[in-house]
Amino acid sequence: MIPKKDITIYDIARVLNLSPATVSRGLKDHPAINIRTRQRITEMAKEMGYRSNNFASNLRRQKTNTIGIIVHELNSHFITSVLSGIEKVTAEAGYDIIIGHSSETYKKEAANAHNLFHKRVDGLIASLAFDTKDLAHFDPFVKKGIPIVFFDRVEDHHYGTRVIIDNVRAGFEATAHLAQQGCRTIAHLTANLTRNVYAERLKGYQQALAQYGLSFDPAMVLVNDLGEESAIRSAHQIISMDPRPDGIFITNDFCAAVFMQALKEAGLKVPQDIAVVGFNNDVISKIIAPQLTTINYPGEEMGERAALSLVDQLAGRSSASSMATIVIKSELIVRGSSLKHSPPSPR
Repeated sequence: MIPKKDITIYDIARVLNLSPATVSRGLKDHPAINIRTRQRITEMAKEMGYRSNNFASNLRRQKTNTIGIIVHELNSHFITSVLSGIEKVTAEAGYDIIIGHSSETYKKEAANAHNLFHKRVDGLIASLAFDTKDLAHFDPFVKKGIPIVFFDRVEDHHYGTRVIIDNVRAGFEATAHLAQQGCRTIAHLTANLTRNVYAERLKGYQQALAQYGLSFDPAMVLVNDLGEESAIRSAHQIISMDPRPDGIFITNDFCAAVFMQALKEAGLKVPQDIAVVGFNNDVISKIIAPQLTTINYPGEEMGERAALSLVDQLAGRSSASSMATIVIKSELIVRGSSLKHSPPSPR
């Protein structure tokens, strides 16, 4: 099938017996064109199937009003919350978004960055994949002066803003809570320690052990991809340990929920045998029984702050060349999965 020719403002002008300039202004709702004429132009454009060529117009102005986003996964409550926060801010500021998904691989992340650069996005918001070490794929943005905001998974870089939580503090609070509940052999289930979020949570875990007089044993740190099968294997590994841990800090709620289910299927009780603390405050943390103690990671707020920072830079309200770090507050939410001792009665 041969595609139909696009309708132009010249076609509309010919039908209405108006000048192309009048049609152009009328489609932009220009006050110099009277309301009745604007209405005629709009109705005819709709009837004829006219589509405005915003891309060409934006290129003439060296601006596409589009923001690129690179995320490492899409099937997570945290990421969807971040995207919701980004979309809320960018829509209000008049920007469209294009989302690239790295599937936790550097190769696909680099391809996404290349694609978004050539789509001429005005700015970029990115969270790094599991195995990303070299940030050279962001260099074209740097050379063009295109602002970048990294969130959650970040690296020290000479360019761009970073939006994070205090992962060291969060890891400390999660582990300290288990120690306060009487746990003396606390394990830690985490992911790729080259990523800032996991390395920093491990550091907080170690600091809490030291503060509560508990020894750090590298054998108690399990590193995997935080997926379902890995969580089950890790649960069986923990069960077979001697001495068996009486508490565990898991740096992902979904993984923690699967881990708890595996413990229960093996005949162990949570929290009586093993107390569990997760991370993110995903919806699953309130569905699993007992409900999961976790660190609230405010994804929507993180998305909003990342987008606000980028929009401010695009509007010239802050510098794109100076690196800044924005720290979002997180907090421990205590639920049944970690309470070896009942909380004190309210007075």
